[in-house]
Amino acid sequence: MIVAQRKPFEEIKTMLKNYKKVLTLGCGTCVAVCLAGGEKEVDVLNAELDMARKLDNNPLELGAFTVERQCDREYMDVLDSKVGEYEAILSMACGAGIQFLAEKYPKIPVFPAVDTTFIGVNQTVGWYEERCRSCGSCVLGLTGGICPVTMCSKGLYNGPCGGTNKGACEISNDQPCAWYLIYERLKGQGRLDSMMAIVPPQDWKNQVPRTVIQPGYKKPEKG
Repeated sequence: MIVAQRKPFEEIKTMLKNYKKVLTLGCGTCVAVCLAGGEKEVDVLNAELDMARKLDNNPLELGAFTVERQCDREYMDVLDSKVGEYEAILSMACGAGIQFLAEKYPKIPVFPAVDTTFIGVNQTVGWYEERCRSCGSCVLGLTGGICPVTMCSKGLYNGPCGGTNKGACEISNDQPCAWYLIYERLKGQGRLDSMMAIVPPQDWKNQVPRTVIQPGYKKPEKG
């Protein structure tokens, strides 16, 4: 899932300093699961903003609403009757949701309340680890399901560097060497021959905006 964390409060407060009526909008999927931008987090942030602005003798009228997904058009139409009441929107969604929201309502300023951090897994409540950087050239089939882009400190595709130290990375004994883990995983599967495959240099597809159209679908024509 996409993992995010709330921006520093002072940064959020500064973004909203010129507005008197703001809608804080949560998202009910990824950012809700990682405790950064769901309905509860919307209420907490609004309470903090309300108190801070009153202390500054600059009261703020706040609205609160949470949609199922801010990155999906079918869940956004419910906002059409609400956003016109506000001067700005404070979104607690990931960067994709924020951009989609700003595109849907181009005349209303949209501000991010969270920083999109990575694609990760939930180890336990409140603990998330990065596992994917959506690089666009997945090699997990060759590496035993361990991502060298994310897990290797240098993002090496074709084996370890010279800094492996008894299974740890040279940057820290607390950081496992990704290629040591890959070797052990493939060895246990009887697939060490996979390590002999040469992966071409990355073309870094994630450096430009990308579009995925699943089989059986097509991009709609502009009307």
